[in-house]
Amino acid sequence: MKLAILAIKNRRMLLNLITSDFKNRYLGNHLGIVWAFIQPLVMVAVYWLVFTRGFRVAAVSKVPFLLWLLAGMVPWFLLSDSIVSASSAVTSQAFLVKKIVFEVKLLPFVKIGSAVLVNLAFWLLMIIICLCYGYFPSVWWLQLIYYMFCILCISLSISLFCSSVMPFLPDLGQIIAIVFQVLFWATPIMWDQNMLHNKAIYLVKLNPFAYIINGFRDTLIDHTPFWLHYYMMLYFWVFTVIVYLLGNRTFNKLRPHFADVL
Repeated sequence: MKLAILAIKNRRMLLNLITSDFKNRYLGNHLGIVWAFIQPLVMVAVYWLVFTRGFRVAAVSKVPFLLWLLAGMVPWFLLSDSIVSASSAVTSQAFLVKKIVFEVKLLPFVKIGSAVLVNLAFWLLMIIICLCYGYFPSVWWLQLIYYMFCILCISLSISLFCSSVMPFLPDLGQIIAIVFQVLFWATPIMWDQNMLHNKAIYLVKLNPFAYIINGFRDTLIDHTPFWLHYYMMLYFWVFTVIVYLLGNRTFNKLRPHFADVL
């Protein structure tokens, strides 16, 4: 709650930092921000061609594979980009950390906000594909606001812990990158979890990211209310709150020592 109030009080400064970070991602490139649209288009096209033309994957539950794929990839790329980039928020913004008047705990907000702006290209593509296949906006789509909130909360929780530890353990950045490579295939993004046996499905449900991926598909394709899987919702929020409390405690303890190691 205190962190949210702090972010609201400094919202103008945060917006400026988020915009600046977003622009810096593509600074020096001739096409500039256009790359934010080119990259997702190429990435989705590659996966679609490999699985539909190479592996001959048909529709999943009578849903066009491209639409089913995008419904999983859009939230995943926002999750991974937010957490990976926000985990290095402290080490990549050393000049701000050493300023006494700046609240360092806001740095993960900057990286997550920048990741959201980049992810807008994916959202636009997903909406276009939905319309092309006859899936038009409905009241169910309002649930996407809830799942976006889930993404932001779990990203902030994890990145608070990781960003506070990374100045003392630089190798953590490489570890996080490897973990997310594994999680990409361990999360039901490219495959349907209904293919698994009952015991294996329970293991997948222990992955909090699976709750968000399935939630996007439930919203866009199946029109399933988010409260129907209340047990998964409870597990997700308990996990997120515990990680946040751990991350916040760790950040507060290590914050005084940041300037010494940067």
